[in-house]
Amino acid sequence: MQKKRLDGNRMNLKDEVVSINRVTKVVKGGKNMSFAALVIVGDPAEGVVGYGSGKAKEVPQAIRKGIEAAKKNLIKVNMTTTTIPHQVLGHYGAGQVLLKPAPEGTGVIAGKTVRAVMTAAGVQNVLTKNIGTANPHNVIKACFDALTQLRSKEDVAILRGKTVEEL
Repeated sequence: MQKKRLDGNRMNLKDEVVSINRVTKVVKGGKNMSFAALVIVGDPAEGVVGYGSGKAKEVPQAIRKGIEAAKKNLIKVNMTTTTIPHQVLGHYGAGQVLLKPAPEGTGVIAGKTVRAVMTAAGVQNVLTKNIGTANPHNVIKACFDALTQLRSKEDVAILRGKTVEEL
């Protein structure tokens, strides 16, 4: 399946900073301090979400770079009206993220990192579980792996060579 590029500039994207990390590089003259920011951007109305990482000498520039990087790798999330169509398990490194559909009124039951992704994507009812790692970078990548595995009823019907009513 070919991944088509989504244009982030024409959407109403909201951004959320997931983590800011102070990093230090030791050089001959001493220590060079900089900041690394992990940012989620998404349009809940469109069901589009992306993540990016930026590094700079100051926090605001790192966040801005992260937002620009996030706009470059947006994905469209397959959803039913307010939740995801089926249970899915995403992997990245030692981390796994389990996403389960939830009935209306449940809300987003998730940790800080996965909650940012789900709310930015516009998913209103979902149950999640982080398995293995709490590292925000790996959790986000595992969550995006899970989101890319989601299939709509139409996709499944086409893969099986049936109509949606036959499923």
